[in-house]
Amino acid sequence: METAAIILAAGAGTRMKSKRPKVAHEVLGRPLVQWAVRAAEAAGADRIVTVVGHGREAVIPLVEDDTQVVVQTSQRGTADAVLAAADALADFDGAVVVLSGDSPLIRPETIREMCALREAHDAAVVVLTMDLANPFGYGRIVRDGAGEVERIVEQKDASPEEAAITECNSGFYCFDGRALFEALAQVGSDNAQGEFYLTDVLAIARAAGRGVLAYKTDDAEQCLGVNSRGQLAEATRVMQRRINDAHMAAGVTMWDPATTFIGPDVDIASDVELLPAVILMGDTSIGEDSVIGPNTRLTDTRVGAGCTVDETVAVQALIDDGATCGPRAYLRPAAHLCEGAKAGTHVEIKKSTIGKGSKVPHLSYIGDTTMGAGVNIGAGSITCNYDGANKHATIIEDGVFVGSDTMLVAPVRIGEGSLIGAGSTITKDVSPGALALGRARQSEIEGWVAAHPIEKK
Repeated sequence: METAAIILAAGAGTRMKSKRPKVAHEVLGRPLVQWAVRAAEAAGADRIVTVVGHGREAVIPLVEDDTQVVVQTSQRGTADAVLAAADALADFDGAVVVLSGDSPLIRPETIREMCALREAHDAAVVVLTMDLANPFGYGRIVRDGAGEVERIVEQKDASPEEAAITECNSGFYCFDGRALFEALAQVGSDNAQGEFYLTDVLAIARAAGRGVLAYKTDDAEQCLGVNSRGQLAEATRVMQRRINDAHMAAGVTMWDPATTFIGPDVDIASDVELLPAVILMGDTSIGEDSVIGPNTRLTDTRVGAGCTVDETVAVQALIDDGATCGPRAYLRPAAHLCEGAKAGTHVEIKKSTIGKGSKVPHLSYIGDTTMGAGVNIGAGSITCNYDGANKHATIIEDGVFVGSDTMLVAPVRIGEGSLIGAGSTITKDVSPGALALGRARQSEIEGWVAAHPIEKK
C-alpha cells in the first residue's frame, strides 16, 4: 500500500525566543523540519506534504525541493493543519503518516512499523505512544476496560485521574487516509484551547467502528519535540550520540565522543581517528587512516587517506592523500592541498592549489595562487593578491624555493626552479632557475648610536 506523509511545520515556537520559526533551527547543521522529511523519505513515503504557517517565508525554502508545500492560513490547531493537506492528497488512497516538523529524532524504522501494524489490522489509526515518568504537558492515552485505546485527552482538558496516566501521545500517527479526512470534517473546538485537535479523530474513528491502535515505543527519546533552546540542545545530544555510535560501529576511533560532533551527511572511512573537540559538518568526507584533530572544524571539506589535520578550520577545501595541515591552519573555500602537501602552523590558504609535495610550513598567507610540485614557502611569506579593487593571481612553478618574509605582489609568475631571497618584495615575473632579490640595500653608519644616546624614562 502506498504511504503519504504530512509534516506539520506551522508551529510558532514562542519559547525559542528567536526571529526564526522553530522548525528552521538546526540540529547538527540540518534544520528540524528537514530531519522529519528525511525520516519520512527513509521510511518509504511515496508522497510528502509539508504544512507551513507562521514564519513560512523562512520554512518554505527548506522543504520546497523535497516536498509539496501547503499553507495553513490561520493556526487553529493540529486537526486544522492536517486538513490543510486535504486538497494535496485528494487523489491519494493509502496510509497517511503525520509527523511533527519540530521533532527531529523520529526513527524511520518506527514509522515503518506503525504503518505495518495499521495495515495488518486494517485500523483507522495507529498512534505512537510512550510511558513517561513525568507526563506533564503531553496528551494522555485513555484506554477502555478491555485495554483498547478509547481517546486522547490533552493536558489542559484532563481530569485528575486522567492526568495521572503515564502513557502519553507522541504526536506521531499512521492513518487510513480516507478515514482521516472523513473524521476531520467532524472535529470540533469545544476544549480548553478552543482549537481543532487531531487527537479527536481517534474517538471519532472508534465511534464509527474502526480500529484504533497504539504502538508503544521503549525509545521515548525519538518522540522529543523541540520547543525551547534547552530541548534543542537535548535533541542535539541525542542525535550526536546516535551518529557517533554508528561511525564507531563502522570502524572509526573517537577519543572523546562527547566532544565530537558529526553532521548527518558526513562520510568517514574505517580506521580514521578523531581526537577531542572535532566538528565535521555538511558534505565532508574523511579517507581511511587519517587523523583529525584535536580542535578541528571541517565544513564541506574532502580529506583523503592518510592525512593529518590538526587544529584546523577548513571550509569547502580539498585535502588529498597524505597531506598535512596545522596546527592552527585555516583553509578557506577552494583551498586545495595536493598529495603530500603541507599547510603548517598559522597558515591561511584561500582559493589556491598547493602542489604535490609542496610546503607552506608556517606564518604565511597564500591566496589566488597556483603552486606547482616540490615548492617550499619560507616563514612569513605572503601572496599579495588584492590591490584594493581586484584580486590577482600568483603562479609558482615546480621546484621554487621562496625565502622567508617574502612578498609576492600579484599578478606575478615565479619560474620553475627559481630561488627568491629572504626578505624580498617581488613585483615582476621571475625567470626559471634564476635568483631573485627585491630588497632595499643595507647601509650602515658607524658610531651612530653613541652619537645619538636615547634618554631612558
